[in-house]
Amino acid sequence: MNNLKKSIVASAFFAFVGFTASAQNGDSFGIKGGLNYSANGDYFESASEARSSDRNIGYHIGVFGKIGNRLYLRPELVYTATKSDYASDEFSIKKIDAPILVGVKILGPLSVFAGPSFQYILDTDFDGITINDFEEDFSVGLNFGFALSFKSIGIDLRYERGFNHNEATFIDTNISTGALNRIDARPDQLILSLAIAL
Repeated sequence: MNNLKKSIVASAFFAFVGFTASAQNGDSFGIKGGLNYSANGDYFESASEARSSDRNIGYHIGVFGKIGNRLYLRPELVYTATKSDYASDEFSIKKIDAPILVGVKILGPLSVFAGPSFQYILDTDFDGITINDFEEDFSVGLNFGFALSFKSIGIDLRYERGFNHNEATFIDTNISTGALNRIDARPDQLILSLAIAL
């Protein structure tokens, strides 16, 4: 099953590269990166009440393609690292995001956009514990926001929210009782990006 998932991710990557390479005739292709201010879903420690997460700063870096001008399609392929705080514990996620955005220019360099973001979890860590058994390695979220474009430079601010709960159950070996805990990896984040068209 893991080999199948890796094959799907590799196929999506090469399809994206081919798509954006063909888009360079009159449209744009480039690199992007920036900061994420993120939180994840609730953390359930054994039978205790749910603990919500505090936001923390992460980062992302990737590539994008853009087809169209006033009305445009913008697929992206991005490596994202996020962190969330649960009291004294820290939960980090590394994943591949593939947003497919539709945007429209509304005034001068300003445009608004929205679309789904397909996500694949690569690695997670909760206070030194690696968590591999999420309900879904693949999940879908929603991106929407606004962008400013100045020739080959673009800045965008967007909000991302995961559509569905995506929990993992694990034993916290730092607790002598070996408590069975749950954590939800659904993202809830603000994303600030700088993009450069090549």
